[in-house]
Amino acid sequence: MDTNFVILADGLQSPSLGWIAWIIIGGLAGWIGSKIMKTDEQMGLIANIVVGIIGGFLGGWILSGLLNLDVEGGGWIFSFITCLIGACVLLFILKLIFGRNKTK
Repeated sequence: MDTNFVILADGLQSPSLGWIAWIIIGGLAGWIGSKIMKTDEQMGLIANIVVGIIGGFLGGWILSGLLNLDVEGGGWIFSFITCLIGACVLLFILKLIFGRNKTK
C-alpha cells in the first residue's frame, strides 16, 4: 500500500498532507488568523506561515488532546480549521504577552 495516502472509513483513499501542503495551509491559516486577530499589518509572509504552522501544532493539541477529536483523519478542510484555531489562540497569547502596538 502506498504510504502517501490515508484510508478513509468508506474505503476511499485521500492523499496525505505533505510538507508543501502544510506550508500552504499554515500560511493561509496564519494570514486569516492575523486578519481575525487584527495583527496583519505587523506581520509578513514568513511570520504568517510560522504562526500558521505553530498554530497547527497548537490547534492539534487543543482539539485532539483536550477535546479528544480525531484531527488526523479530517482531511484538508479540517486541517485548515485546526491551523486557523491554533493560529488565533497563538496570536491571542502573543498579544497578551507583548501587548498591543502602542503607536496607533
